[in-house]
Amino acid sequence: MRIEAIRECLASLGALPEHQARVLRDWVQDAPHERGRRRPADYLPKAVRAALPGLDAELAGLARVISEHPAEDGSARLLVGLNDGQAVETVLLPRDGVCVSSQVGCAVGCQFCMTGRDGLLRQVTSGEIVAQVVLARTRRPVKKVVFMGMGEPAHNLDNVLEAIDLLGVEANIPHKNLVFSTVGDLRAFERLPLGRVKPALALSLHTTKPALRTELLPRAPRLAPLELVEFGERYARLTGYPVQYQWTLIEGVNDGEDELDGIVELLRGKYAILNMIPYNMIPGLAFRRPSWERARVIAAVLHARGVLTKLRDSAGQDVEGGCGQLRARAGRTIRLNQA
Repeated sequence: MRIEAIRECLASLGALPEHQARVLRDWVQDAPHERGRRRPADYLPKAVRAALPGLDAELAGLARVISEHPAEDGSARLLVGLNDGQAVETVLLPRDGVCVSSQVGCAVGCQFCMTGRDGLLRQVTSGEIVAQVVLARTRRPVKKVVFMGMGEPAHNLDNVLEAIDLLGVEANIPHKNLVFSTVGDLRAFERLPLGRVKPALALSLHTTKPALRTELLPRAPRLAPLELVEFGERYARLTGYPVQYQWTLIEGVNDGEDELDGIVELLRGKYAILNMIPYNMIPGLAFRRPSWERARVIAAVLHARGVLTKLRDSAGQDVEGGCGQLRARAGRTIRLNQA
């Protein structure tokens, strides 16, 4: 279900745009319809009021928790079931954030990520994206939404931007706290500046070496790191939010002195933050996570050389919940039960 389809359904029942906004606002804020001064009986058309129980049930069914995996860092990884039997991952983050998925699977095929192992299975609709946020709000406050879960948001732009628009207008979430993550699809750079809600931007960098980036992100757009940063800098200056450059730190791959020199050359003086995240180990893959001490030294060196660097840990390390792992394990269990 797309958000536009919900609006059309409400319009067919006689709901004007302000009535549609009220119903959608109650949903995204996980709030009862009876709140506030304008009660539904005094404000909404009769046909809309009659349809509300069924619509509420339909919206509640867009996403359901299959399993929940709390971690010591205060995060919790949710395996979320969709109506067609597919599943995605949603992460409740510390400090009132939630990370949502925009696709079932992913077509980019990053070599260090579990999500892309099976390729792209289908798009997640705008309604299903927002439903993940609502699901999170039934458990804890949500003041920030990051589109960094399963999938490449730029490959599902219509649904993702529709969700961002609703969240930015009706969900009481500041626009700078809606974070659109991409490997660097040109369509995202074209369309993000056009929306009434302009989210913050996170760009997956991971290396300053064009050849290595092609190897690690085999189906990402063929943008050199320098070109990616140039696009990011233009968007940052337009919105007034620094770009967040994502760097998955992998031992022996992108943690050398040559990469540190490259980062300084690329990002010093830019309106940017470098989020450095030590690799979340995935069984069966050869990549290794550097020690936390090594990661701290790297972050400190970059910071001292003029690059604002934040060392972050991937949520759910202790529950082996790296992006795509919960879904992969669930898929294996289903296949074994069916055998």
